[in-house]
Amino acid sequence: MILQINMTDSTPIYIQIRNQIVMGIADGKIALSQPLPSVRQLADELGVNMMTVNKAYTLLKSEGYIETDRRHGAKVCSKINFSPSFSLQLNNELEMLIAQSRVRGMEKETFLKKCADIFESFESKTQLGAENSYNI
Repeated sequence: MILQINMTDSTPIYIQIRNQIVMGIADGKIALSQPLPSVRQLADELGVNMMTVNKAYTLLKSEGYIETDRRHGAKVCSKINFSPSFSLQLNNELEMLIAQSRVRGMEKETFLKKCADIFESFESKTQLGAENSYNI
């Protein structure tokens, strides 16, 4: 997989890396237990500092998406759990998204439909993802 980093985006690069890896796992393009490139390899591929990739990997590890081993490097966890800390984070982020949507005039049904559509798109991508998985 070749990650697409937008150098002009206000989102920090390490967050872009983190987000794209999580999206790849969600849509099945990155398999559970799949090895990830070394920090040096990914930094070279993306043309970014190794510390940036290291920061992304550290965040992914702390969130339970990847595991690291000195001998084998980083890989996607074989099972990613729905933890209490994730539940709290999810609640906080949804609360802010709902508040922003209400302030902008979005109806509850429209918001819920949008959520359902996005959720379903990941389900359909996951079914295709096993066939179309790629290496990072």
